[in-house]
Amino acid sequence: MTNDAPLVPRRFLLRTAAVLGAAVTTRLLTADPVAEPGGTLPAAGPPPAAAVPAHPDHRLRPLAGYATPETARRLPTPVRTKPVLRMPGAAHPMVLTFDDGPDPRYTPPILDLLRRHHVRATFFVCGEMADTQGGLLRRMVDEGHVIGNHSWSHPLLTRASTAVVRAELERTSEAVERAVGRPPQWMRAPYGAWNRRVFRLGAELGMDAFAWTVDSLDWKEPGTRTIIDQVLGGAGPGVIVLAHDAGGDRSQTVTALRTWLPRLLADGHRFTVPVRGEV
Repeated sequence: MTNDAPLVPRRFLLRTAAVLGAAVTTRLLTADPVAEPGGTLPAAGPPPAAAVPAHPDHRLRPLAGYATPETARRLPTPVRTKPVLRMPGAAHPMVLTFDDGPDPRYTPPILDLLRRHHVRATFFVCGEMADTQGGLLRRMVDEGHVIGNHSWSHPLLTRASTAVVRAELERTSEAVERAVGRPPQWMRAPYGAWNRRVFRLGAELGMDAFAWTVDSLDWKEPGTRTIIDQVLGGAGPGVIVLAHDAGGDRSQTVTALRTWLPRLLADGHRFTVPVRGEV
């Protein structure tokens, strides 16, 4: 948010310069806006926007406030040799991620739970799902979540040709951009399978590589108790949690989230979303 207080018009400054000379103009342009001795303070305007904290936590405003799509596209994209596995720093918040969606059966209740607890997450979507669920993608962005690229059809990219890898990633980014107005800045390879070509093609499309630290094992549908134990047992600063909102019966994921998310918050854990340039 910018300060809404009116600024001195440039034309006025130019006219003043013509009349009073360059020295007066310089004084007008560089004067500190504080009261002169015996004078009055300038009229109060809206306070300046607060600086974005180095590690925004789960209770901050939507990420859309941190960078415009134009800024995001200008950020350099590294060609990594391994993906981001955890967030840096001894006290960094955790990151909650969901793969394979969006699924109209499971994604909405997950979003409801996140909203209830004021938690932001990152959703790595598959293009074939995202292409028909634009409303859910827009809801994710509106509620402050980050959307990442998880390929179009969830193939093993390390065994695919260059053309197939590029198409899988590019089509998904295009589907996301059609829905929310900007392409993803992050990608996650299906099955966590990376090679040099996958890193390079992702970077060429403006995406950084993001993996996980703790696997909830919900993709195995092992039972709610197992999922809860996996997440609680692996929780810690900077941990990236892998869960799923599609790709099978994710009712166990939803049920488990109702237990482990408020418990971690009560224990003092915080959640954030990845921000380019911080990892």
